[in-house]
Amino acid sequence: MSSVKRIAVLTSGGDAPGMNAAIRAVVRTCVYHDLHVYGVIRGFDGLIKGDIKRLEARDVANIIQRGGTILKTARSDSFETKEGRQIAYENLLANDIDGLIVIGGNGTYAGGLQFMQEFNLPVVGMPGTIDNDIFGTDYCIGFDTAINTAVDAVDKIRDTADSHNRIFFIEVMGRHSGFIALHTGVSSGAGAIFLPEREMSIEELTDLLRKSAKRQKLFNLVIVAEGNKNGDANEIAKQVKVLNPEFDVRVSVIGHLQRGGSPSAMDRVLASRMGHSAVQALMRGESGVAIGLINDKITFTPFHDAIHKRKTLNKELVKMAEILAM
Repeated sequence: MSSVKRIAVLTSGGDAPGMNAAIRAVVRTCVYHDLHVYGVIRGFDGLIKGDIKRLEARDVANIIQRGGTILKTARSDSFETKEGRQIAYENLLANDIDGLIVIGGNGTYAGGLQFMQEFNLPVVGMPGTIDNDIFGTDYCIGFDTAINTAVDAVDKIRDTADSHNRIFFIEVMGRHSGFIALHTGVSSGAGAIFLPEREMSIEELTDLLRKSAKRQKLFNLVIVAEGNKNGDANEIAKQVKVLNPEFDVRVSVIGHLQRGGSPSAMDRVLASRMGHSAVQALMRGESGVAIGLINDKITFTPFHDAIHKRKTLNKELVKMAEILAM
């Protein structure tokens, strides 16, 4: 067993539904094992500013259902400097903290890895990002809630698309990965999906839409990941309209709605399992690993792999989406 007795937890990068459930699990697991636990306010920036507070079980009561993060999150240019990280480490020492749990995406893991290497401090990570693009886990905290939010919005848009015989281009988040777009597209019965990982020309899309029109499919939904190579939903819609003036085209950008809201049951359970496992990992003396869930089993992936290896879309799901979009 490790000698870790005081653990700090922080959230960094974009917020994701379920982060509060993860914080709750960390705090209550620490309390159960008679460990002191501290919350760092506003991520790595809070470490530098010394914004660290002791947490008890009652401090995380009634938060499992809340979106966002009670610890707040922020980007920190100062933490990217050696001087900033030195100050952050000294603040941890001032509170006798000997273990750190970071919740976030690739940038959060990179910061945690560098911090661990420079100061030999045990660090464990949890994947908190709606993009679901972290290697070493089937699901990231917040992904399930985000796609449920997106599908709910698309279902409402479908009603007006059907009523007016329109083609709607619906933009979802996903600057570098198409997980949200793919799952939203399949779940909503979209006619086409634009993904950052896959090329689709405007001409190919036009051909699909024309074939749908010939089958008297009077409306269509096109899901667009914000980071696809053809431009955003507005740009794609303009190009389609130029080639097909007869189409009644509309655009809807779901945007930050996907980040908010009460986390789904799946995200609450996932975050709770990961938070509990993160504390246990530090107690066992593990460090430099990211918690994951693969085939419903908790896994541990080295930070280096989680940061640098690319998580790919399920090719079978992509192909299935194309077939079912007929």
